Amino acid sequence: MKEKVAIQGFKASFHEIAAYTYFGKNIYTIECDSFQALFDAMDVDGAADYAVMAIENSVAGSILPNYARLREAELQIVGEVYLRIEMNLMALEGETLETLKEVHSHPMAILQCQQFFKKYPHINLVESKDTALSAIEIVGNKIAHRGALGSKLIAETFHLNLLAEGIETNKRNYTRFLVLRRTKDITISQEIPNKSSLSFRALHRPGSLSAALSAMAMFGMNLTKIQSLPVLGEEWRYYMYADIEFENYEDYKEMLKVLEPLTSDLKILGEYVEGQKYL
Repeated sequence: MKEKVAIQGFKASFHEIAAYTYFGKNIYTIECDSFQALFDAMDVDGAADYAVMAIENSVAGSILPNYARLREAELQIVGEVYLRIEMNLMALEGETLETLKEVHSHPMAILQCQQFFKKYPHINLVESKDTALSAIEIVGNKIAHRGALGSKLIAETFHLNLLAEGIETNKRNYTRFLVLRRTKDITISQEIPNKSSLSFRALHRPGSLSAALSAMAMFGMNLTKIQSLPVLGEEWRYYMYADIEFENYEDYKEMLKVLEPLTSDLKILGEYVEGQKYL
């Protein structure tokens, strides 16, 4: 039976490409029109077995609300995918860059192509929910003079004409996606993890964050990301989110023992095998 994988977005979106990259093509994707809808799908038993969710982009930065959702959800990170993001401009057959009046796409897609559109000030950039959905709207309603941004797979799937390829400003443009599963459904993996995502609060005293980070360094942890997010209802208090890589799982477990009394609200968001990076 095919695994059911919730994705934020629609057919041929980058989320679906990331899901195929991790699981292969023999899956059933559940399309969610927002990140909250993705988490809602994971709240319902049987609705989805896994979820694939973007967490950060190398150009546009972190998707901060998803960190808060992760902390509150009964989900665990079980894997990750780094996907090279190439943005392409597409429209109905017969359209040209000169005839376009609008381009609709996800805010992050638009942000990644700002430099290209400076050369075409007559084109109005309009934010939408999803790259693929913007293309679907053009095809379904036969909207003239409107373009969409997205993968070549979108253009192929919905038979749109490519007007410009690879228009992202930064060619080293990658999005990191997390693979999520319900905590209660986690089984013992045969693979030994070499990466972990943690959330914690530093104790409210001088040097507490430094002490926590020093504990990680002492046990040879490679801190690859640290992100702060406000604690709702407690002004000027923050949760810290950290990604760490390690070579020895036992050293990592020992590090956690030292870290716990140095922090509060320590939560392991997931232990997994790091995804392949394209350097």
